[in-house]
Amino acid sequence: MLRILHDTKIDFIRWWRWAAGLTIGFILIGLGSLAIKGGFDYSVEFTGGTLMQLHFTTAPDAGKIRAALDAGGIKDAEIATFGTPSDFTVRARSDVEAGGADSSSRKIETLLVNGFGRDAFKVVRTEAVGPKVGTELKRGAITAILVSFFVTLVYLAIRFDWRFGVAATIATMHDILTTVAFMKILHLEVSLTVIAALLTVIGYSLNDTIIIFDRVRENLRKNRREPLYNTLNRSVNETLPRSVLTHATALAATLALLFFAGEVIRPFAWVMAFGIFTGTFSSVYVASPILLWIETKYPRENTAKSAKSVRAKTA
Repeated sequence: MLRILHDTKIDFIRWWRWAAGLTIGFILIGLGSLAIKGGFDYSVEFTGGTLMQLHFTTAPDAGKIRAALDAGGIKDAEIATFGTPSDFTVRARSDVEAGGADSSSRKIETLLVNGFGRDAFKVVRTEAVGPKVGTELKRGAITAILVSFFVTLVYLAIRFDWRFGVAATIATMHDILTTVAFMKILHLEVSLTVIAALLTVIGYSLNDTIIIFDRVRENLRKNRREPLYNTLNRSVNETLPRSVLTHATALAATLALLFFAGEVIRPFAWVMAFGIFTGTFSSVYVASPILLWIETKYPRENTAKSAKSVRAKTA
């Protein structure tokens, strides 16, 4: 079996202050972008309206598409290229009226036929959601993220200790904040696919944190007198070969989706690719230092004697 980075003795925890400054700065950049440029761009699933993907035989000017729709009363439609100059998406964010989604998409198609001709384009796909459904989907997405926090805390508190649960939950919150900042910086549209990617990142990061914490628990049982600072570093080093191989494999698959899977799946791949990095980062430089800090403030009985040496290490 291939073994890499075996028997390493890297002092990961030593650099936690630099790591904290880096991740806080990144989050602040994302929050600043939110404050300056406004909120996120939501897909039709959340806003309500109609989305059509069109392929033209000859690449048209986006202004002509907009003019054709404006002439028919569909104002403020969002028109964007989709991968190639001949492919466009049209988002009509007005509410779907009593005629329904089919009526709205037929109206857009009719207007484009009048403006370009029936043989000038073809409809690749059509999506339509009413505003009520969009509100329910947004509420469901927020609920799913909050439930994931609660389940994480309960699971780790039962399997390990409440200190581990709090540390892992804060690390998960870090992953969400950094991923949200990343989405805003790249101007990724928030869709159900992106929400699915965000929940996948949470699970991926949590799994990586559990692997490290499980090794920490084993090492604590083997050597109860060892300072937690040393135990955390040793545990991260012992799981490093597994982490490198796992993350490299996951990243290779994600990059394949990013470069070759097309525009529809690309936002999912972007979020997942970043999630692999931030999940690994938080497991080492967020969860572990926070666990160390909690242990110094609320030491267990079998580690109370080593609390002073832990404080000296982190000073």
